[in-house]
Amino acid sequence: MTDQPNLELKITLPNESMLSEVTSLLQTGHRVKLRARGNSMLPFITGDRDSIILQKKKTVHRGDIVLARIPDRGYILHRIIAIRDNEMTLMGDGNLQATEQCNRDQICGTVIEIIRNGRYIRCTSVTEQCKAWLWMWLRPLRRYMLAICRIERRLHV
Repeated sequence: MTDQPNLELKITLPNESMLSEVTSLLQTGHRVKLRARGNSMLPFITGDRDSIILQKKKTVHRGDIVLARIPDRGYILHRIIAIRDNEMTLMGDGNLQATEQCNRDQICGTVIEIIRNGRYIRCTSVTEQCKAWLWMWLRPLRRYMLAICRIERRLHV
């Protein structure tokens, strides 16, 4: 018997190609784990530190973090801040004002868990939902709180 090294394969693909395949997997009932990139979801999801688990859900609600495919924009991972009939307004937690519009059929999947330092955080937990609602409610103060988050992040890198 020989000892085989435990190899982990890491592949980097263009977002459009990879997320198109992720969407196909979600449509067939699979859960998908992805490494987060970017800072548009600070402070809840930090790029290059956190991972997310996505799942296709039959219904989405205000406050859910979703992967959506926006025409002329591509794929985005943002929070639903408003729902009106079939139209959703999305906004990144790390954004100050910019929002996007999409329809329900443009939602590819919903973040059900965030993985941070090996710890799984359920997005449906009462604690996480309260933090998300508080963050949405404190939108006028985001500029200052995000500055603190970014400084703190630089100190720990």
